[in-house]
Amino acid sequence: APPHGRWQGPVRQPVRREAADQDKEYVGFATLPNQVHRKSVKKGFDFTLMVAGESGLGKSTLVNSLFLTDLYKDRKLLNAEERITQTVEITKHTVDIEEKGVKLKLTIVDTPGFGDAVNNTECWKSVADYIDQQFEQYFRDESGLNRKNIQDNRVHCCLYFISPFGHGLRPLDVEFMKALHEKVNIVPILAKADTLTPTEVKKKKFKIREEIQQYGIKIYQFPDCDSDEDEDFKQQDQELKDSIPFAVIGSNTVVEAKGKRVRGRLYPWGIVEVENSAHCDFVKLRNMLVRTHMQDLKDVTRETHYENYRAHCIQSMTRMVVKERNRNKLTRESGTDFPIPVIPSTTDTETEKLIREKDEESVPVQKHHRANFI
Repeated sequence: APPHGRWQGPVRQPVRREAADQDKEYVGFATLPNQVHRKSVKKGFDFTLMVAGESGLGKSTLVNSLFLTDLYKDRKLLNAEERITQTVEITKHTVDIEEKGVKLKLTIVDTPGFGDAVNNTECWKSVADYIDQQFEQYFRDESGLNRKNIQDNRVHCCLYFISPFGHGLRPLDVEFMKALHEKVNIVPILAKADTLTPTEVKKKKFKIREEIQQYGIKIYQFPDCDSDEDEDFKQQDQELKDSIPFAVIGSNTVVEAKGKRVRGRLYPWGIVEVENSAHCDFVKLRNMLVRTHMQDLKDVTRETHYENYRAHCIQSMTRMVVKERNRNKLTRESGTDFPIPVIPSTTDTETEKLIREKDEESVPVQKHHRANFI
C-alpha cells in the first residue's frame, strides 16, 4: 500500500485551492460601511432642533423628557407685566450627549416671547431671520478658504407646538408655518394631550391635518418605504404618518404606577405615563427624531432647504456680476465708439435776448456794466 502521506495530498489540495480562489474573487469593498461607520463615530454627530410656540405649552419639559437632560435649569420665568414689552428672542442651548460610544452634539434653539404679545404681527420674522443667518454663515464658510472644520448650525427640524384649546389651527399658527415651511422641516406637535379625551385628540388631529392641507402648508414628509423593507418597519412608518400631529405629554418627574416607577403625571383620577403609547405619542416622536429619521431630517435640510437658499444666493450674485459687466462694457463703448457730443459755445440769439431781458428786469443796477461789457 502506498504511504499514508501520499493519500492525504489530493484530499487537502482542493480545499486550499478553493480558499485561494475565494481570496482572489474577494475585492474588499464590502467593508466600506464599516469604514464609514468608524469615521462617523470618531467624528461625532450634530443635530439642531428648534422649538416654537406660545409659552405654557410644555416646550421645555418635552425637550428635557426627550433627551433625558436639564437644559433649562437657569431659566427665569417672566410675569405677565414683563411679558407685555418682551419681544421674540432666540436662545441656544448646546449639550454633548454620549450613548454606547456614539457622541451627539445637540443644540436646542428656543423662541421665548413668541405669540405672547398683544400684537403678534410678523412675530415669526426673527425666527425666519435666524434660520437664514445660519444658512448664510454656512454658505460663507463653505465658500471660504478653510473648509475642513465647518461648524453646521443649520436648523434641521422645528417642533411647532399647537395649543390643545380651541378648534384646530389659529391664524398665528397658519402664518408661522407658511412663513417657514420652505426654510425648515416643520413637525407639528399637539401640546398637553392629557387635557383632551382620546376622542377629542382624534378629532383635533383630523381637523389640523385638514387645515394644513387646505392652507397649502408643507410640513415634513416622511420618506416612502422601499418595497424590500421589513413589514414591521412599513407598519411602524405608516403609524408615524397617521400620528401627525404628534399628541404629546412631557414630564420630568418619576411616579409609581402598579408597583413600578415611570415618568408621568399624577392626577386624582389616575396616572398619565409619558412613555405609554396608549396615553400619548411621546415614544413615536422620540423614535422618529432620534432612532429612525434624524439622518433624513439632516439630508432634507442639506439637499432641499439649504440648496434652495444656496441657489438663490448664486443667482443673485450672478445677476450682480452680469449687471456690473454690462455697465462697464457700456462705459467703455461710450468712451470709444460713441463719443459724447460737444456743446457748441455759441448760444441761440433768441435765447440770449430773453436772458438779457430777464437780467435787466431783475438787476437794474448792473445794466450799465453789462452794456459796457457787451
